[in-house]
Amino acid sequence: MSSVFRSLRVRNYRLFASGQLVSLAGTWMQRTAQDWLVLRLSHNSGAAIGITTGLQFLPLLLFGLYGGVIADRFRKRNLLVATQSFMALCALALGILDASGQVTLYEVYVLAFLLGVGTAVDNPVRQAFVSEMVGAKDVANAISLNSATFNTSRIIGPALAGVLIETAGTAVLFFANAASFLAVIAGLLLMREEELHTRERLRRARGQLRAGLKYVWSRKELLVPIYLVGVVGTFGLNFQVTLALMDKTVFHRGAAGYGFLTAIIALGSLAGALAGARREKPKIGTLLATVTAFGAAEVVCGLMPSYPLLALLLLPSGFFVISFSTGANSFVQLNSEGAMRGRVMGVYMLVFLGGTPLGAPVIGWLSQTYGARWGLIIGGLLSLAAGATAAGAMALYRRGGVRRKRKLSDIRAQESVPLPAPAPQDVQP
Repeated sequence: MSSVFRSLRVRNYRLFASGQLVSLAGTWMQRTAQDWLVLRLSHNSGAAIGITTGLQFLPLLLFGLYGGVIADRFRKRNLLVATQSFMALCALALGILDASGQVTLYEVYVLAFLLGVGTAVDNPVRQAFVSEMVGAKDVANAISLNSATFNTSRIIGPALAGVLIETAGTAVLFFANAASFLAVIAGLLLMREEELHTRERLRRARGQLRAGLKYVWSRKELLVPIYLVGVVGTFGLNFQVTLALMDKTVFHRGAAGYGFLTAIIALGSLAGALAGARREKPKIGTLLATVTAFGAAEVVCGLMPSYPLLALLLLPSGFFVISFSTGANSFVQLNSEGAMRGRVMGVYMLVFLGGTPLGAPVIGWLSQTYGARWGLIIGGLLSLAAGATAAGAMALYRRGGVRRKRKLSDIRAQESVPLPAPAPQDVQP
């Protein structure tokens, strides 16, 4: 089997990845349908889409760190069965409300928030579960393949959603998503417990959350990728808001056009994920290069004068942002101790996705007030600025390290210089 797909040799991971492919396709169908439902209920309000997206990610901001503690305390497989079941019920409830014809914008807001509650626990658990399925050797590869699965679903889901919204309405997609969670649950239940690389679970005690935060703060190599994903996740990755508005208010396309744009960026992301699967260990320099390239590509997307050119530029945007995010995820996991990994990933996911409740409404408001193009341009500029400041901070840190080494070497050199011989009059007979 090619080195790109080497994690698929592991039976437990094959079950997980195949279930994820089905479930994530359903998730992307729901996201597309939810955006279109919100636009219909709010009369094309960009702020309403931003609020919906923000509410869906707000629980990550509120509870994401506790999700990391839970991931270290309990069996991850059992937790994932519970969170996937809860999210399936949320999708089912939205489908029933939509099918009844009585759904309101406020009900969509509430269910988006509840879905986020499940995600706040599910995300750090799922991220930390990767190493238990494949072991430390193949963590980077499995993370990249997870991203490839995610983006394959992102191609399939929105493309199907665009067609089904036009022909059957949005409720059908919510029901389909509810059913798709069964694939993940089945895969989890069929795993062989004895083949998992489990570690001793964390016993309940005071100060565990604080200990996780101190651990992250003490590891300077973890702070750079976490800072970068925070800025990109908050301001750069708001394509749910920006592409929906670009499609509908700038180029005047329909749901199928929006689904096509989402599928195109997913295609670029898939290529980026497969390219990342070849790398053994990501480096900080690679993260800085890819985040800078993504920021530049997003700015150019906002300047594109036509729908085909926008679609074309979304390919490199997707490629670079997934190359960056999979690299950052792998780097953080590989540089974290096993006993701390759940809490570290709780911090990581909090920063990566928890900023969306702040960024999505802001980007949505800017897009609605000044034009949809500005949502893309500002997100790209802020991502560029994050890359530049992180590179500057790394340069200063390394320069300080060199100075500290030189000072230490000078001290040692001075200590190694022999003392001058005593003067003749001082010599004792």
